[in-house]
Amino acid sequence: MNHFANRSLLKEIDFTPNELEYLIDFASHLKQLKQQNIPHHYLQGKNIALLFEKSSTRTRSAFTVAATDLGAHPEFLGKNDIQFGKKESTADTAKVLGSMFDGIEYRGFAQETVEQLAQFSGVPVWNGLTDQWHPTQMIADFMTLKEHFGHLKGLTLAYVGDGRNNMGNSLLVTAAMLGVNIQIGAPTALQPSATVIAMAKKAAADSGSQVLVTADPVAAVAGADAVYTDVWISMGEDISAHERIKQLLPYQINAELIAQTGKADTIIMHCLPAYHDQKTEVGQALEAEFGVTALEITDDVFNSPQSVVFQEAENRLHSIKAIMAATLGDLFIPDQWFK
Repeated sequence: MNHFANRSLLKEIDFTPNELEYLIDFASHLKQLKQQNIPHHYLQGKNIALLFEKSSTRTRSAFTVAATDLGAHPEFLGKNDIQFGKKESTADTAKVLGSMFDGIEYRGFAQETVEQLAQFSGVPVWNGLTDQWHPTQMIADFMTLKEHFGHLKGLTLAYVGDGRNNMGNSLLVTAAMLGVNIQIGAPTALQPSATVIAMAKKAAADSGSQVLVTADPVAAVAGADAVYTDVWISMGEDISAHERIKQLLPYQINAELIAQTGKADTIIMHCLPAYHDQKTEVGQALEAEFGVTALEITDDVFNSPQSVVFQEAENRLHSIKAIMAATLGDLFIPDQWFK
């Protein structure tokens, strides 16, 4: 019996908390197999379409290597290779791709696009990021937390910055589902929607997790086992950089804010890329314009011993591999795991 067979991962609530935890543990298992050079060709002979409407480093690399490690052939299709509704409807594209490929990854803008790909392709579809949700990142993030602390239930995760982007939404809901206390610190205008908060509170009532959404960055990080942030301006977002930076500087992860957790062993997380220094064109431009040396996270914190950002980035590979193998591989997963 495979609970996951031929299912799509479009958003976290498509799965039960037990199923998410299974994917996290399976990802850890596959990580060990890779470290020991033990082959795990669960998808031998399969073909995977990687659809990228938005460019990517980690997601593209992770899906490509994961597919190859699993014995599958990944085919990259960028925004210039595929229509995404311009000259051909998403539904028609989905039917064509579903007839040729065994699974489809999509990274882009509208959640509706990934939902339609799943509806019309007839094959598992995996959301590599939309404007609303980032489920493959969640498996990697909570895998990283479990590796570090040995458990998930009862941990406290703080997320500070832009709270109504895909990362704010996904962390809020996933933490609540998995029994992790979640504290979001964001200006009132950048807090998650009432719908997403209600979804998280419903999940938290079942798991025993606590949900806090506040405009006070100090209250947001109090007692946090892990503090998480993301870029302040999302890819393709048309807003005033000056206004956003002014709005979010109080939520910057720096040594002062980390001291407010009241814990000596708080870990630092970021889904990357991060503007923590001037070694990027964007970082240099922002420093020149606004007189800041870092945006959402300072360099000393980003590169501190408490930072797990690169372990977290590597875990994108193992978690994506687990998601693809579970939904497309012919695995035997005993029912009692989910009881």
